[in-house]
This record gives sequence, structure tokens and C-alpha cells, in this order.
Amino acid sequence: MAQLIYALDLNIVFVALPQIGADLGFPGQTQQLVVSAYVVFAGGFLLFGGRAADLLGRRRVFVLALTLYAVSSLAGGLATGPVVIIVARAIQGIGGALLLPSTLALLNSLFAEGPQRNRALAVWGGAGASGLTIGALLGGLLTENFGWPAVFYVNVPLAGLVALAALAVIPRDPARGERRRFDMPGALSVTGGSTLLVFALVEGPELGWGSPLVIGAFALAAALLAVFALVEARSADPLMPFRLFRNRSLTVGMLVTFIYMATFGVLPYFLTVLMQGVHGYSALQTGLAFLIPSLAIAAGTQGGERLATRIGTRATLLIGFGIGVAGTAVLAFGFDADAGYGLLVPGLIVSGVGQGIVWTAMWIAAATGTPAHEQGVANGIASTALNIGNAIGLAVFTVIADIGTEGKTGQTLRAATADGEFLVVLLTAAAMIAGLLITLALPRLRRQAPDPAQPEVRPAPAA
Repeated sequence: MAQLIYALDLNIVFVALPQIGADLGFPGQTQQLVVSAYVVFAGGFLLFGGRAADLLGRRRVFVLALTLYAVSSLAGGLATGPVVIIVARAIQGIGGALLLPSTLALLNSLFAEGPQRNRALAVWGGAGASGLTIGALLGGLLTENFGWPAVFYVNVPLAGLVALAALAVIPRDPARGERRRFDMPGALSVTGGSTLLVFALVEGPELGWGSPLVIGAFALAAALLAVFALVEARSADPLMPFRLFRNRSLTVGMLVTFIYMATFGVLPYFLTVLMQGVHGYSALQTGLAFLIPSLAIAAGTQGGERLATRIGTRATLLIGFGIGVAGTAVLAFGFDADAGYGLLVPGLIVSGVGQGIVWTAMWIAAATGTPAHEQGVANGIASTALNIGNAIGLAVFTVIADIGTEGKTGQTLRAATADGEFLVVLLTAAAMIAGLLITLALPRLRRQAPDPAQPEVRPAPAA
């Protein structure tokens, strides 16, 4: 349920942006701040969130994150000006940064490594895929019928109910034994550096890569991340122990999450631009159009679990990326100003299945071989790579997509936009090959067998 809320929120606000801008007096270019405020703070605080889950307790941080979500969503819905809604979205981003690694740490510590954990991650991944569709559909319905504040208010009861359910269902955090430091210098330097890096990547296309603000953010991010590396190398109890990277599964999982979001992860953005900007779909029509790929992704997450259990994570990732490359290449041919939705469908289905397979398998890889007491920070590392991969992917591919559109209007602009996106989608398919090659570094795994010492936990069937 937490993952459903997290994924839902990625799309639900996006479709309401035009009305938010009109009601609160946002100029067109600054409307993106409503999205980027969330992305920047979510990306910057992920490693901090993972460490907090390990030290303060996974359930405790999980409930805190949901509380932040509920309170900031209420503030966003009540906003009467741009500043309030941007601050609310930034706090919501911090809530997301606490929520994602704590959710993964709970799954990876409560379910035994192997088939049980694989199944749990598949259910979790399916909820995320469902949330993307529900977010687009719900965003369109709520915005058209109740106004944009409704896309914020809907989070309040949802997050509140899940927080209360967590207190009843999730086991209490174990009592802390050995006292460990939070490594505040490391936390401050990596959080500041990551936040500035994501800010520069997100705002670069809007402000211009030569903007003093963007250049300054990159320079300060590099300095803070260098300080973080020095602090961690000398700390007796580091925020991010570098020895974790000796675990090849975590290292490969981190790199795969980066590639995943730089390729698969940017496709929804370009599909939205194609549907709304080129074909003139409404927010509701766009949400309905995302139903097919979301169902395909959800099916892929379940297939990824079965494959990982039977043939291992390495082979599953290779299959997922292979399907993804083929499906995304086919999808590119639907990016035409004169093409209908039907031409997109075959690529959406095949690419979506590959995307779902990779999604489940990459989190299995990132969690494999990491001790339970460090699952939070390990998932924080993988989640940070995920977020930065998305920021870099969008920064690079939006520049490429915009080549040839300057000075054009009307049908000429729509045709040029579609042509630029056709090239970008082909390039994402080519970049997925890098994920396939990185996957080869994973060790060949024997078939995973259930642990006889652990009782099998079967999640309830998906609705």
C-alpha cells in the first residue's frame, strides 16, 4: 500500500499541473517546480533515509514517512500561492526519501532471502505499476471534477490509514543493542551534495546548462560529495560503509537501477508529451492510455519473480533487458505525429513486460548478500542511483528530443516533437544494452530453494 501511494503520487500531480499553474499564478516555465521540488528532495535524502531506517527502526521511519506524506499533502491542497505548494512538495519529497528505503528494508528483513523475498518484491513491484496507472487516471478524474487540490487531499486519508495499519501489522522494531552514531558529517555532506546534484540535473534543461546557478550547483555538489568520501573513509561508523560495494550483487544492482531509470524510467515522460502535446489527449485520456503498459509492467513483475526463483537473478535480468530492448525499439515506431495509439500498443506491451521483469530482479540483486542490519542503507544506495539515473536520463534525452523544434509552431512543431522523441526512444533501447552488459558481472546463481528453517509466507493475491 505504501508503494502504491508512492507510485500514485508520481503521476497524480503531473496531470494537474496546468490547472495548478492557472489558479496559483505560475508562469508556464515555473510550473515544473511543483514536480522538481519533489524530485530534488526525494533524490537528495534517500541515503539519509536508508541510514535512518537502520538506526532508528524500519517501522518507526516507515510511519514517520507516511505522516510527512499526509501532512505535506494537506498543506499542498490548502496552498494559496506558489511558495507554499513548492515547500509542501519538497517536504513530500523528503517523506518519499524516507519511505522507499524503509519499505524495501522491511521487505528484505521480514522475508527470507530466496523465493519468499522474491515473491514479496514482485507484489510490491506490481503495486508500484498499478500506482502509475491509478495516479494518471485518478489525477485526471479528480482534477476535472473537483479541482487540483483534490490530488493532494487524496493522499491524506490513504497515508494515514497505512500508517495506522503499519502499527498494527508490522512487528515492532527490535530493541537497539550496540549504540551506533548517525555520522552527521557524512549525512549532511551526502544529503547536500546529492540534493544539489539532482537540482542541477533537473533545472539544467530549464535554466540552461551555462546558467551560473546550475554551474554553481554542480561545483558545490562535487565539493560536498568529495567531502563525503573523505569523511566515510576515515569514519569508524560510516553512513555508507564502502565495504558494502565488495558485495557484487549490490554493486551490479545499483548500476542496473541507474540504467533502468535512465532508459525505461524516462519513457512515461515522452509518452505523455506525445499523447498530450502531439496528439492532444486530455489528462483522463492519457491516464487511460497508460492502462495497457501498466498492466504489462505488472505482469512482468510477477514473471520476474518466477524467473528469478527458477533460473537466478542474472539470467532473469538478461531476459528482461533483452525483451526491453526489442520492445522499446518497436515502440519507437509509434512516435509519429500521424500515427494512432494502436501503433504504440505492441511496443508498450513488450517493453512493459521487460520493464517489469527487470524491476523485480534488480531489487532482488540489490538486496542479496547484505546483512539485515544494513538493508536500509543498501536500499538507500540503490534508490539514490535510481533517482539520479532518472534525472540524468531526462536531462540528456530532453535536450536531444528538443533538437529541431526551435522556432516551429502548430503542425510543424508537433511533427518535429514526434521525430525528436522517435530518436530518443531508439536511443533508450540502445542504452538498455549497457544494462544487459553490466548484468554479466553478476555471478551465475544456482536455483534458489526455499529455506526449510523459515515458514513460507504467502502474500494475499492481488485484486
